[in-house]
Amino acid sequence: MSEKPPEMRSWRARLLTRLMHSYFALARGMTMGVRAACFDAEGRVFLVRHSYVPGWHMPGGGLERGETALQALVKELREEGNLELTDAPELFHVYFNRLTSKRDHVVFYRCRNIRQVSPRTPDFEIVETGFFALDALPPETTAATHRRLAELSGDTPPADFW
Repeated sequence: MSEKPPEMRSWRARLLTRLMHSYFALARGMTMGVRAACFDAEGRVFLVRHSYVPGWHMPGGGLERGETALQALVKELREEGNLELTDAPELFHVYFNRLTSKRDHVVFYRCRNIRQVSPRTPDFEIVETGFFALDALPPETTAATHRRLAELSGDTPPADFW
């Protein structure tokens, strides 16, 4: 059993710390999501088209309480594309997603040699998916997706904003 650090031995210190953390959760609350550029063995990128937002996007979603970014990534890839990691994902960058809210951040990964275990059947959330050559992306591919792919290729430096 580990002993509490000196600053946390007092009930007053523990109470004050808990109150401060509660305040910061409200005052400084932040949301976080993950997205990934998923490339198959042929170098094609996997994109999804959602029912509730226009355009083609890289797969991803929000982190749930108690979930790590890597756990969220694995879950979202499975849910949105029946995708399975064959290599460790590479953390590429963390972006501030100010268009979504004043407190949203996106953890962005590059995933190589991704494997689709079975075709993704369309449903109420994901209406279409596919692997696309980088020079043959669907016309409705979002500007953010184009920006991220340009950053990954080294054509432009990573931005701070999604």
